[in-house]
Amino acid sequence: MTEYLVFRLYAPLASWGEAAVGETWPTSTYPGKSALLGLIGAALGVRREDDAGQKALRESFSVAVKQRSEGTLMRDYHTVQVPPTKAKVRYSTRKDELSAPKSDLNPILSARDYRCDGLWTVACWLTPESRWTLAELQQALEMPHFCLYLGRKACPPAAPLAPKVVACSTLKDALDSEFPPLNGRNEAVEKALRLSGRALYAWEGDIHHLDGNAEGVEYNDIWDMPLNRRRWQFGPRLEYRRAMQDKESC
Repeated sequence: MTEYLVFRLYAPLASWGEAAVGETWPTSTYPGKSALLGLIGAALGVRREDDAGQKALRESFSVAVKQRSEGTLMRDYHTVQVPPTKAKVRYSTRKDELSAPKSDLNPILSARDYRCDGLWTVACWLTPESRWTLAELQQALEMPHFCLYLGRKACPPAAPLAPKVVACSTLKDALDSEFPPLNGRNEAVEKALRLSGRALYAWEGDIHHLDGNAEGVEYNDIWDMPLNRRRWQFGPRLEYRRAMQDKESC
């Protein structure tokens, strides 16, 4: 039996950032490790500029996600003013960009993607190097040090995370943990969440870790391992995924 901390994520809007190129800021359908460690770090009070604390976060927890509903995609368009590119001129911050003469600022169109009404279950387990206990993490998620949000500050949770520590023989059993209904157990809720009866499981560690069965498992490197939060540097990690039937109620 292994102890896991499990909690639920739901919000009308969530944004699980992927690699952004140019003016497009896409989102994954479920939270990656960077997003989850950011949420856990906010709950524990680990600041972004605290390199030692961020390193401890990265080395303390392994994570897995069950996607019950990916929600629907919403694209938000923004008009942003930026200065032209000039030789030997470097803008380190947004404030530096806006300090350029107004006559030099040019508008560009940017797009930011969100997931609407997605529903996810998260499981965390400790590594041997962990600085924290699961009980401490549970308490932090119940009474977070900083405000929690699902990817961006415009995306606060819309339901209690309801964190709890469970002892399970498999990771799948932990991710299949039940939570209080979001708003009553009725057809309207299931229709709004677009529950399809299938769930996607994503985890790290070992191909057999979910339930001991490697059949139907896909895997590849995901570049969402936070290396330096201040410089927004990320490295790869191996992630496994499998889709299967989900009979859990919401």
